[in-house]
Amino acid sequence: MYKVLDKYMIEIEIVPYIPRTSRGFPPTVPLHEIVNAILFKLKTGVQWSNLPVTSLFGKVALSWQSVYHHYRKWCKAGVWKDCWIKMLYRHRASFDLSSVDLDGSHTPALRGGEGVAYQGRKKGKTTNSLYMTDRQGLPIAMSEPVAGNHNDLYDIEVQFEVVTATLEEADISTEGLFLNADAGFDSKVFREPCSAKGINANVCFNKRNGSTERDEYFDQVLYDKRYAVERTNAWMDSYRSLLNRFDTTNASWKGFNYLAFMVIALKKFEKKNKKKF
Repeated sequence: MYKVLDKYMIEIEIVPYIPRTSRGFPPTVPLHEIVNAILFKLKTGVQWSNLPVTSLFGKVALSWQSVYHHYRKWCKAGVWKDCWIKMLYRHRASFDLSSVDLDGSHTPALRGGEGVAYQGRKKGKTTNSLYMTDRQGLPIAMSEPVAGNHNDLYDIEVQFEVVTATLEEADISTEGLFLNADAGFDSKVFREPCSAKGINANVCFNKRNGSTERDEYFDQVLYDKRYAVERTNAWMDSYRSLLNRFDTTNASWKGFNYLAFMVIALKKFEKKNKKKF
């Protein structure tokens, strides 16, 4: 049976936070097998109709339609984000929050859908989201997807609130947090929300805004560590369902992102634990 995550990890870290239905018939297979099939789709990017269900399930194999039904149902209910926030809370001591990085990412959207529009620089339709990572490069939060014809500062007050709310729900304080961001975020509309939350915005000065001799805080040594977020992008791109967006709904797209957050973090924690012994 192909596995993206160990069965034990899925059963301990994900399954307990999937709500049980009070109506209809319960699944005829263990939930960890359904989650594993969804993770296979996340990792390989295979079409739902081509899921090798006979290889992904044990005694009884669900149809690909059933796997897709469960995934969509859990996406609509916000289960994957809720699972991630609970995992972030449980393992918050394992994340390095000495500083965090914020960056936007445009993903080609090959079938259109919600939060999608033509982006000239990419010469195609894209969707754009903001991602926050810890010092190790582990993804910890994302904004709502927006159409690719908007830059990273579009609706930044609302989107930044979505990102920081994930930390707050996981009982992670933003007070005193150091945040790296590139010159594209050098704007009052971004610095002011950071200041309101007690975040030290270490934003590279944008020469287009005039003189770089300003009073705002900027630490070049800290900013140089921002390379970690580029490593994060490479990790995320290794999940084929995220490299190109085929999901036409924002709920499905966010679901795969949060699942990738979980897999990346759990594998990182597993490596750390092995080194201890």
